[in-house]
Amino acid sequence: MADQPQKPGRSPVHQHMAELRARALTCTDCNLSQTRTQVVFGTGNPETPMVLIGEGPGEQEDATGIPFVGRAGKLLDEVLRVNGISRNHVWITNVLKCRAFVVEGGRATNRPPRVEEVSACRQWIEAEIALINPLVIVCVGGPAAKLIIGSAFQSMTRQRGQWFTDTEYAPYVMPILHPAYVLRQHGPAFEEARQLLIDDLRRARDKVRELRRHPPPPRPPKVVQQSLF
Repeated sequence: MADQPQKPGRSPVHQHMAELRARALTCTDCNLSQTRTQVVFGTGNPETPMVLIGEGPGEQEDATGIPFVGRAGKLLDEVLRVNGISRNHVWITNVLKCRAFVVEGGRATNRPPRVEEVSACRQWIEAEIALINPLVIVCVGGPAAKLIIGSAFQSMTRQRGQWFTDTEYAPYVMPILHPAYVLRQHGPAFEEARQLLIDDLRRARDKVRELRRHPPPPRPPKVVQQSLF
């Protein structure tokens, strides 16, 4: 990773990302726009070589407009710091930009995204990736891995920490455990899962360093829908 975080406003990429964010904030392409508090767009350094992608915002993310700020986000920040990485070194985003939830017993509870919601939101995650053109994508949890890796991803249990090199989004893509899953573990199981997170993110960091020394062959750019621009 970079020794020093990038400062915003240094290149056209920052401007283009800000314009993309502004468009996303007004999106009404699915029913989640009717129940959200606000759109939760990606954050971090748009000139980074590494992107982390989760499933979607929860209650605290919906309230703040920032991805991964709840308990799972705090754990993610912690394991990133162990590896010398801050949010200013990477781009952190989600497949969904709006919270998906159901109300049960008078309380809103997160639910898995529906196919039509993922389809409507896909334009934003693809546009983010196209602007950044990362060397490495880390899929945080199974839903993100299914979207980015596709049918080659079958099981987090069997494929966690593996490199996928034939996706259209980045030269190297790795699925890792979601911090929310880690937090549901207890005792030794928690420590083991947390260490897996640390180890996998270290491997992702090291892969970025390797690819900077020995760049991969150029890849054709991902075509983004012209309607976004």
